[in-house]
Amino acid sequence: MENKTIQEVAIVGGGPAGLSASIYMSRYKIPHILFGTELGGFMNETHKIENYPGFTSISGFELSQKMGEHVKSLGAEIIPQEIQKITKEDAIFKLKSYNGEEFLAKKVVYAVGTISNKLGVPGEKELKGKGVSYCATCDGPFFKNKEAVVVGGGNSAAVAVFILAEHANKVTLIHRGDTPTCEPAYIADMQKNPKINLIPNANVVKINGENKVESVTLDKEVDGSTDYKTDGIFIEIGSGPNTAPLKELKIDLNEKGYVKVKADQETNIENLYAVGDISTNSNGFRQIITAGAEGAIAAIAIFEKNRRK
Repeated sequence: MENKTIQEVAIVGGGPAGLSASIYMSRYKIPHILFGTELGGFMNETHKIENYPGFTSISGFELSQKMGEHVKSLGAEIIPQEIQKITKEDAIFKLKSYNGEEFLAKKVVYAVGTISNKLGVPGEKELKGKGVSYCATCDGPFFKNKEAVVVGGGNSAAVAVFILAEHANKVTLIHRGDTPTCEPAYIADMQKNPKINLIPNANVVKINGENKVESVTLDKEVDGSTDYKTDGIFIEIGSGPNTAPLKELKIDLNEKGYVKVKADQETNIENLYAVGDISTNSNGFRQIITAGAEGAIAAIAIFEKNRRK
């Protein structure tokens, strides 16, 4: 093993699970470092949070800021890098970042969570950042007085529609079924808003444009054409577990690709813990509050393990 500083714990991921783990580790005086390019993770993309104790209503960005400030106030070392690969040798974990740097740690808390699903259609990759987006909160303000399309039918798609309707002249929700699968209250609100248009039983098969999105091609005609004009497309078709950095470890996953964990959040790999949306705990209820709880559980588990030595 190289002659490098070996950290006691490395927390990979700056969402609520990783931030909670850091807070508890700081309180338990467990030395650790936290990797995160954007503290708060997916919380930053949430327009309003109305089910987190202590806040009747708060934006995801504001809650992320508060959690990040809490972590920093306790003195945690935050490294603004993303981890590309994690391996293990002689009971020590080696973490390699996309910047090419390597870090060593005795224990790892993996809190990366999920990544947005892609449509996988022509034009999506080529026009990403040029009208193709996966974050209405981030990019919605750029659509003032423009037209936008949202693909998806769940709650995240509905929220994206409402965010965009605050800026755009027109927002069209394209969904597969007869009715969106989001909460009925969302559907009722969409139907009342003159800016919002729904196209049911349709799929986007291509995204068109040279240097920016100009239209999307559907698998059915709308107003006599399969090409539907838009200035941008927001893809809200769910997310999946981000286990790519763990691929060289023989880690146990369930049938959907989420990391199997014990009651204390430890995986089948000794001293590797998985917390938050990536794990199989919390009955699959992927919420900010459950992510935070799992981060805290991993921290106390590590504290108890260290104390028994």
